[in-house]
Amino acid sequence: MRKRLISVLLASAMALALAACGQSGSSTGTDGGADTSTDEGTGTDASGGSNILVAYFSWSGNTEEMATYIQEQTGGDLYEIQPVTPYPEDYNECGDVALEERDNNARTEIQELPADLSGYDTLFIGYPNWNADLPMPLYTFLEEYDLSGKTIIPFTTHGGSGFSRTIDTIAELEPDAQVEEDGLAISRNAVPDAEGEVTDWVGGLGI
Repeated sequence: MRKRLISVLLASAMALALAACGQSGSSTGTDGGADTSTDEGTGTDASGGSNILVAYFSWSGNTEEMATYIQEQTGGDLYEIQPVTPYPEDYNECGDVALEERDNNARTEIQELPADLSGYDTLFIGYPNWNADLPMPLYTFLEEYDLSGKTIIPFTTHGGSGFSRTIDTIAELEPDAQVEEDGLAISRNAVPDAEGEVTDWVGGLGI
C-alpha cells in the first residue's frame, strides 16, 4: 500500500512538472513568432527600440527586399507601409489604379500607422518609382508626421527612371527635415543581386 501511494505521488509530481514546461515553451514560442514577423516586415508596429526606422512601401517585393538589406546593415526597425485596400496583383491593372490616384491627388488610407515617430533620428524611406512620382501611400505617410530635425534617407526601385523628382518631393513634404540627396536607386531587375551594393551604400553613409 505504501509503495502504491509513493508511486501515485511521484506520477502526480511528474505530471505537474510536464504541464509547467509545456506552458513555458508555448509562451516563448508565441513571443518569438511575433518578433520574427515584425523583423520580416509583415507587422505594423514600428517601436522596436532603435533610433533608426526603415519604412517602405512595396508592391512587387523588390523594395521590400532592399528594405530588408538596409535593416540588416543598420539594425533599425522595419515598418511596411500597407494600404488598407491592396493594389491589384496584375501589373497593368495596378498601373491604372496608381495613375488614377496620382491624377486625382488621392491620399491612400494606410493600415495602422505608427502613433509616434519621435524616438527615431534617422528614417530610411523606400518606395517604387511610380509614374515619375512617389506612390500615393507615401504622401499619406509623410503628411501624417512632422519629421523636423530628423534625417530622411530615400531609396527606390525603378524601371529606368531612377528617383525622378521624388527626393525633391520628400523635401517639400518635410521642409524642416534633412533629406539626404545621395539616396540609392536600383533597377527592379537588379534587386536580387544588389545586396552588396546596398551594403556598400549604407556603409558610406556613416550611420
